[in-house]
Amino acid sequence: MTSNNNLYPSSQTVPLLIVISGPSGVGKDSVLQAMKERNLPFHFVVTTTSRPPRDYEQHGVDYFFISPEEFAQMIEADELLEHAIVYGDNKGISKKQVSQALASGKDVVMRIDVQGAATIRGISPEALLIFLTTQNEAEMINRLKLRKTETADGLQNRITTAREELKRKDEFDYVVINRDDHLEEAVDTILAIIRAEHHRTTPKKVTL
Repeated sequence: MTSNNNLYPSSQTVPLLIVISGPSGVGKDSVLQAMKERNLPFHFVVTTTSRPPRDYEQHGVDYFFISPEEFAQMIEADELLEHAIVYGDNKGISKKQVSQALASGKDVVMRIDVQGAATIRGISPEALLIFLTTQNEAEMINRLKLRKTETADGLQNRITTAREELKRKDEFDYVVINRDDHLEEAVDTILAIIRAEHHRTTPKKVTL
């Protein structure tokens, strides 16, 4: 397991903008939760969405839940770093949240879909993009089926979209495989990537 104290060189001063992305079913939420449980010195971005919360979700923890009207107002005021309609729901990242976290000197970790990751790369080429995937397509599809949270049509839509998103992994800086029952291994790999990025001779300074 990677030691938190070994993530940065002693002279570390330039925070990273870390994007963790990938298709549905690859375990993005599980990886982020495992990272949070290690008490790492990161700011984990909370996404804003216009959909209502599910029973187990908390406002300000899982998402910032706002009305469609409020979301439209944020778009109009140019308050979102990126936003998109994802499976019928509006989702976006607050510019202010990310800017303030970077200004504090913390690495910023955001979990967004593949489309959103491409938007972030266009805004900030210095961002670190990590593509999370499964060992193979069959593993990914099996995880989606085991969720049992969608209709048959909804499930097929996710599978079709996920297959297309798998083709875009070359747009990312790194690929991390999250195998079944090897979650901690995937987290260790991500932390090793972050540690290596902090030891660049020329740090990537994020601009937004």
